[in-house]
Amino acid sequence: MVLPVSPIGATSLIFNSSSTFMKVLLINGSPHPNGCTARALQEVGKTLNEHGVETQTINVGIKNIRGCISCFKCQEKGQCVFDDLVNEAAPLFEQADGIVVGTPTYYAHANGGVIAFLDRLFFSTPFDKAMKVGAAVVSSRRAGSTSAFDEINKYFTISSMPIASSTYWNEVHGYTPSDVERDREGLQTLRNLGRNMAFLIKSISLGKTQLGMPEKEFGTWTNFMDGLQ
Repeated sequence: MVLPVSPIGATSLIFNSSSTFMKVLLINGSPHPNGCTARALQEVGKTLNEHGVETQTINVGIKNIRGCISCFKCQEKGQCVFDDLVNEAAPLFEQADGIVVGTPTYYAHANGGVIAFLDRLFFSTPFDKAMKVGAAVVSSRRAGSTSAFDEINKYFTISSMPIASSTYWNEVHGYTPSDVERDREGLQTLRNLGRNMAFLIKSISLGKTQLGMPEKEFGTWTNFMDGLQ
């Protein structure tokens, strides 16, 4: 069954709680909601749908998202003190089995807006993100994409989130969506990403049922200046 890839903007939409499908949140970090990054995410989303994974798209790049101010109010409130798209996306992220973050490449890094969004989303949400599957998708006209790709993946590796990989880096090239259509290898890579991600999500679900979640240790913090004057 193919499920639609539906976008959200300012209005909060929640995954259908009665659905038995796995769920993946697609984050479009481009200020062009129908641009190259959107086309790349569409290819991943379509493949996920074909493998029984429900998807929801959030267009972040068109929003005015400020960065984290390190006020730690989220630890009191359970959500970010700035009540915007970050808090709107939080319950979707909590419900999701995976997240795909798409970004254009600016000066060899991800769009600043999506970085501000991810900083606050990951820091302000109190729920455990372990074993949610993460993937980065990057678009660029020509180069600089691999450093942006690495930048996004760091959010997953610090959160006990496995990263879905493909047969090449998850990227497409082009200046317009029509250029991306001609990047046949890039689109092929994204379809393989979708297949691998669906498989990994389903495998983790089976593992949770049969083996449970891995044990975690907490409480030890190393600050190298401790005890020094």
